[in-house]
Amino acid sequence: MLDHLFFPLRFRSLLCSPLGMVADGAAAQPAVPAENVSRAEDLQAVAVTIYNQDLALIREERDVKLTAGRNVLALRDVSGQIKPETASLRSLSGACLTLREQNFDFDLLTPRKLLDKYVGKAVTVVRARGSGGRETREQAMVLANNASIAWDEDAAALSKNIVLQYADRIETGLPGQARIVYDSVPATLRDRPTLVVDLDSDKDGVQRVELSYLASGLSWKAAYVATLADDEQTLELAGWVTLTNESGATYENARLQLAAGDVNRVHDEFGEGAKASRLRFSIALDAPAPEPIKREEFFEYYLYTLQRHTTLRDQQTKQVALLTAARVPIQKEYRMEGLKDWYYEKNETPERGDKRGVEVFVEFQNKDGDLGQPLPKGVVRVYKKNKEGRPLFIGEDRIGHTSKNEQVSLKLGKTFDITCNWKRTDFLRISEHVTEMEIVIELSNAKDTPVTVRVVEPIPGDWKILQEIYQHTKTRAHLAMWDVAVPADGKTALVYRVRINW
Repeated sequence: MLDHLFFPLRFRSLLCSPLGMVADGAAAQPAVPAENVSRAEDLQAVAVTIYNQDLALIREERDVKLTAGRNVLALRDVSGQIKPETASLRSLSGACLTLREQNFDFDLLTPRKLLDKYVGKAVTVVRARGSGGRETREQAMVLANNASIAWDEDAAALSKNIVLQYADRIETGLPGQARIVYDSVPATLRDRPTLVVDLDSDKDGVQRVELSYLASGLSWKAAYVATLADDEQTLELAGWVTLTNESGATYENARLQLAAGDVNRVHDEFGEGAKASRLRFSIALDAPAPEPIKREEFFEYYLYTLQRHTTLRDQQTKQVALLTAARVPIQKEYRMEGLKDWYYEKNETPERGDKRGVEVFVEFQNKDGDLGQPLPKGVVRVYKKNKEGRPLFIGEDRIGHTSKNEQVSLKLGKTFDITCNWKRTDFLRISEHVTEMEIVIELSNAKDTPVTVRVVEPIPGDWKILQEIYQHTKTRAHLAMWDVAVPADGKTALVYRVRINW
């Protein structure tokens, strides 16, 4: 199953000596043949598998003309961010291919680079004599091109930084409308990123080959839109995938797969920083049903295959529907989370206490309604329709990779009508390392319905609750939790006394 996805990425061949090994008897080397160029129109099929981590596996099938013996094959239109050490080339039509050498040429043709290549060589300087006058041509040698800024098409910078030696003088810069004419383009400059392969073939004629490689500049991320029902008892969830192509290549009519999961990668000794996406998107809430996207488990990850071919253009984002789920039961939770710093002696509270925010969460199980499927990591944006039926944004949160049956908890913001006032009303130092204090947490509810607030207090040190109005739960070593009922349009005080051994 899917044997093309995870294989040793190196040049290889079928039914012949391993690629990367020069054949025996190579002492008598023939002359290097002319370069055989394979362009985008030679592509017969493209498959792209994109990972979450700025990484993609590209597979291209091309028809290339080879001669029996040595060939220099220039594969144009590969990604500008190809990882050449991962490239794999194999014949699909039975030819035996043996690699001699490979080179990835990414020195792309620009005015500055062309001029750089001509330092120490002769060029022709063309000048115009006045408005509508005849042109004059003069030979000169380029002595230097020392631009102090990075530029590609800046003619003004070109004219200022060039040093030319004529037959009888040396000049800096180019006057007026003068321009430079070159004899040819150096072979080392390419108009497109090109993978050049020097190989031997045992067959003549057109061969179908498969080129596979890993490349950066392609990534995907999931995003979700959740719409709460009017009674806030259920939600509808729509999942979308955003594809970003900044690889320097366009993939026409490609078979697209997405790999969900965190694949381990080895970075070089200098480190490879993650590239932040600069692209954002929005989607409609009343979105159409998604096209079928096939999901399958593969190793410890999941693969999503789009059931149609699509084109990924360079410098483009694309959205693809991932899933929809209706009538997903939810629970709303109000939560006040404290800070352990509040318990240190030096942190004295004001006379009237400190006002703390109460946050609202929406939670659901990934098994109810139409769910019960793996959810790739991403941002969940939550909406609710107002009285006029218009959806309004009410908050967002990020989820990690979530398998089926797991709970999803979304923090949406701070509630307006429920407030908290935290106050330390008593403090005693029992000994050098033991303190005792009384805490009053007053919860106010301005709603016309009663609510329950979960109070979560991180208490440092070795602590023990001595007195309390409500029974706490010790959920972790340094965490106490209370569920406090607050009446409609009323207040409730949570009072407890705690001893801490520091």
